[in-house]
Amino acid sequence: MEIILEDIGRRFNRDWVFQHVDYHFTAGASYAVLGPNGSGKSTFLQVLSAGLTPSAGQIAYQHGGEVIDVDKIYQYLSIAAPYLELIEEFTLVEQIRFHFTHKTFLSGFDAQSLIDYLGLAHAKDRQLRYFSSGMKQRVKLGLACCADVPMVLLDEPTSNLDDDGVAWYLRLIAQTCAEERLLLVCSNQEREYGFCDHTISITDYKA
Repeated sequence: MEIILEDIGRRFNRDWVFQHVDYHFTAGASYAVLGPNGSGKSTFLQVLSAGLTPSAGQIAYQHGGEVIDVDKIYQYLSIAAPYLELIEEFTLVEQIRFHFTHKTFLSGFDAQSLIDYLGLAHAKDRQLRYFSSGMKQRVKLGLACCADVPMVLLDEPTSNLDDDGVAWYLRLIAQTCAEERLLLVCSNQEREYGFCDHTISITDYKA
């Protein structure tokens, strides 16, 4: 998987969040997008995932030597972010079943093994509305990382996780983000991205 940015920028009204970004993301590498709160990391991630269109420049996606149309890029990625909510009326079992009608499981995982890996077997039939914030975060990360896609995007991945949860997150990354994947983490906490091969500071692309 490759993402090629050419002079990318995004603005809201007259204010540029970032601009003049030239970058080439490639499979088999992990990237950390760094910056203080409110600096535009999440906006950058949404542009990369085609959730937002760039205000300037060009973005191209390639996989296996083929160009991927922007309207189909969702099929090639999974994402976990604070602004993406789970379906609170679903139980954990129902949420996993629904998610994997649109994705396939990463090799070595199925619904039961994912529930066990999350450490939530005791709550599998409980509605997500009754989960703690930490439990919900584990579910978001598990759904994203255990889907068989070439690109994984994580925004503030240890939000609401305690120390045990952070250690679990690091094990999840080590087990699921293999060499052929492109992993991108938006963060301002080193514990979330210390394993990344490359870092990008969003503040370098301010006006």
